[in-house]
Amino acid sequence: MIEEGMKAPDFTLADGSGSSVSLSDFRGGKVVLYFYARDNTSGCTRQACAFAAEYAEFRRLGVTVIGISRDSAASHSKFAEKYSLPFILLSDPERQAIEAYGVWQEKKNYGKVSMGIVRTTFIIDENGIVTKVMPKVKPDTNASDVLAFLS
Repeated sequence: MIEEGMKAPDFTLADGSGSSVSLSDFRGGKVVLYFYARDNTSGCTRQACAFAAEYAEFRRLGVTVIGISRDSAASHSKFAEKYSLPFILLSDPERQAIEAYGVWQEKKNYGKVSMGIVRTTFIIDENGIVTKVMPKVKPDTNASDVLAFLS
């Protein structure tokens, strides 16, 4: 997994409208990059809605919020519309960014072992350096924990 102090790996992925978005597009500003398992699941929906509820504060601080999962661009578009999500959601079906950031890991759920995205948030500074890694975050408090770190 990417660690604090490391350069954030760049990537180019499709957003909900199918447009290409690169991490390097946001150089010069802070970025909150969070990885989540799937659109429309209970935990991931609560996490996204918590970021949406705090979005005005992120904008006031000049911070870009980006969520990444393996879902399709069309799924992201519907998810964002359904929950009025004002931030960027990126589709990574080939696990380009997911693997680069080291969040594709073995998970255990009710005794069953499988591979999947471990819910993780990275805070990236204006120069593209990871200043904070928040592994295995709680969906309901992730956004407020990030704001507490940024304040």
